[in-house]
Amino acid sequence: MAKQDRAIRTRQTILEAAAVVFDERGYDAATINEILARAEVTKGALYFHFPSKEDLALAVIDAQAEATSALLDLPGGCRMQRLVDLGMVFAHQLLVDPVLRGSVRLTMEHGSAALLHRSGPFTGWIELHTRLLAEGKDRGEVLPDVVPVEVAELLVGAFGGINALSQSVSDRADLERRAIVLYEHLMPSIAVPAVLARLDMAPGRGARALALATLEPVGAA
Repeated sequence: MAKQDRAIRTRQTILEAAAVVFDERGYDAATINEILARAEVTKGALYFHFPSKEDLALAVIDAQAEATSALLDLPGGCRMQRLVDLGMVFAHQLLVDPVLRGSVRLTMEHGSAALLHRSGPFTGWIELHTRLLAEGKDRGEVLPDVVPVEVAELLVGAFGGINALSQSVSDRADLERRAIVLYEHLMPSIAVPAVLARLDMAPGRGARALALATLEPVGAA
């Protein structure tokens, strides 16, 4: 068991180191030697877990999909609050999680990284938003003319845009503020007035929702 735990820790160390290098340098410029130096592991240990740089990059990208699945445990029954919390929590996580930052860089960049299968995170985000919007509509939280998949694609695309802008101008220091502005402008066109009035879109919502999700997971309830 100790050997297995050590292998899991080594894999995570390599993954985090690779994510940092990918985030800083991009896929093309990143080298295995840089990743080895940051992870402080042997080449044999790295190749045991990841046969190639491409496999490393794909594992970093997959980490974003895993984070998306975890967001199903956000607290509260209101689907539109969960919808807002998806972006607010992710904005918070991007400031503290190097693996997610590396995943986003690989998902968004062009060059050789375009050859990687990068659509998974976008597809996962759209599916999750569509699900919440459809459930919200069934529960009377969503305006009748809202088409869930269309609004989901709009929200995911818009969030990707503000994330790229924030990274360029402030290294994501203002991402939360930009996310709040996004939801303050879009949610009135999505949620019915009674639900809209109750939505928490205040600064710090991402950290608060993440803490509640850790303490009180609710799954798909």
